[in-house]
Amino acid sequence: MFTIGDFATHGRVSVRMLRHYDTIGLLRPARTDPYTGYRYYAAGQLSRLNRIIALKDLGFTLDQVREILDERVSAEELRGMLRLRQAELRAALEADAARLAQVGARLRLIEREGHMGSEDVVIKRLPRVRVAELSGVADRPGPESIGPVIDPLYGELFARLERAGIEPTGMGLAYYEEGPGDTEDSVLVHAAVQVGPDVEAPGSGDFQVVELPEVEMAATVVHRGSMDNVMPALQTLAAWIEANGYRSAGFPRELMLSYEEDREKWVTELQEPVVRAAAVD
Repeated sequence: MFTIGDFATHGRVSVRMLRHYDTIGLLRPARTDPYTGYRYYAAGQLSRLNRIIALKDLGFTLDQVREILDERVSAEELRGMLRLRQAELRAALEADAARLAQVGARLRLIEREGHMGSEDVVIKRLPRVRVAELSGVADRPGPESIGPVIDPLYGELFARLERAGIEPTGMGLAYYEEGPGDTEDSVLVHAAVQVGPDVEAPGSGDFQVVELPEVEMAATVVHRGSMDNVMPALQTLAAWIEANGYRSAGFPRELMLSYEEDREKWVTELQEPVVRAAAVD
């Protein structure tokens, strides 16, 4: 038998918590001295204590914990519940990390206001290009929404091209369109890669093959680093377009110039179709 203090130490809980569990009938001592009132616990009760703490961490109330334990949830069932909760917490942490990164990106934009250089913006013609692609829909246009859509698309696209025995002839080329239906903020995301002129889409529908038309004029700028931090480059491009008498004529394309496992070493050319402002007045 263990004193309440020793049992609390082995269970990594407080004595106050054990007294509360005793009061509400959730975990009674194995024996209570009738003269001193001292509580004593058996080592076997650690199993019930572990279940109580695990279920609390899953978000159950103590009343719900009692009901679950009284129904004698098996160790395997409890492990399944904990794995599910673990996945939920991991997803929440990843979402929080993505939001934190975007807050940091916006803060850097604010700090750079009035100091964004535009000397590297170049006007060029974009030739017609043939690409194989997979598409998906992001619910919002920001990097935090597009990234989770486009990354799996590229992984799947390259896997399907490999199975089809098709070798890309160039780097990745992402482009975007307005989303389908009545969802105002959604974006149709195309994860594409350049392929040869003889490549045709398979009958299985594993991927699409399309011809992207020539763009007579595009304002381009090179972005170095992860696409999660692309907003400064995009806004530099926007400021240059307005300041130099152009207007946007469509969603920008993103041509991957250098791709490495370390995303901070990526090099991407942003290509935004433009027309002279006077031409659309």
